[in-house]
Amino acid sequence: MELHRRRMLQGVVGAALLPALNHPAFAADSPLAVSDLPGGLSLISGAGTNVVCAKGAEGAVMVDCGAASRAAEMAALVKHRTGAAKIATLYSTCWRPEQTGGNDAFGAAGTQIVAHENTRLWMGAEIVSKWEDKTYPPRAPVARPTKTFYLNQTFGSGDGRIDSGYLLQAHTDGDIYVFFRKANVLVAGAATVGRGWPVIDWSTDGWIGGHVRGLETLMALADDKTVIVPAVGPAVTKAELKKQHDIYAGVLDKIETIKESGQGKADVLKARLLADYEAERGDPTEFLTQSYMSIWGHQRQFKAV
Repeated sequence: MELHRRRMLQGVVGAALLPALNHPAFAADSPLAVSDLPGGLSLISGAGTNVVCAKGAEGAVMVDCGAASRAAEMAALVKHRTGAAKIATLYSTCWRPEQTGGNDAFGAAGTQIVAHENTRLWMGAEIVSKWEDKTYPPRAPVARPTKTFYLNQTFGSGDGRIDSGYLLQAHTDGDIYVFFRKANVLVAGAATVGRGWPVIDWSTDGWIGGHVRGLETLMALADDKTVIVPAVGPAVTKAELKKQHDIYAGVLDKIETIKESGQGKADVLKARLLADYEAERGDPTEFLTQSYMSIWGHQRQFKAV
């Protein structure tokens, strides 16, 4: 982590030149669609990631914001849905542009941006994403989080209580959840999915073992009635989290066996470790590749998971 911090402090601050959201799971050009969640919350999809909004004591509260190109449209819809005159707080569940593309616009409007400290550091750095074959320039200061934490924090109290906490090195090394306690709505970001396979961003220290542990954290928070909102796809239940956890833990074990036998990535793909789930969830090639590559930076933790 210290190496990352040094890289980030050395990064040249410049205007954010956000790349297109070209991962198929994060298409950002669909019409915005709204659905109701418990407790008067709303789920907005179509801007590249699921966005959750609620009315807070000081204005609207958002979790993630989607693509930069949809920021004005998103802001207007959030204000309409919540009846708030302003958007007071925006949680960023990780650094990636699928979740933070609109941060520039919201930050410039005075919205407090809350995230894990690692997310703030990544957003101030040049990020070389080897698995995507692209480089992300540092984000503009106005887009970066203005309030950060390491483990967990709570805003508000009573019916307005919102808990947020760290999901370890899951999708990235700065993933957080946001839990609207009264509504029993748990926003998990890209630490889980409602369809398809998750993205393991190993260039910013996400890894398959951390993803397994992140799901364990979410399962410990949820009950059978909790509505769990992923980054993409429909909301899921605790039972679905358990299913995903078991699949990914099995992948981790099988990759370990293949690695210990002296074989490599090609052998992982050839083994078709997720053949039983392809009809339901689609082609797992990219997920398996990311899972395999993610382990190399976590050899010490590998045996401990």
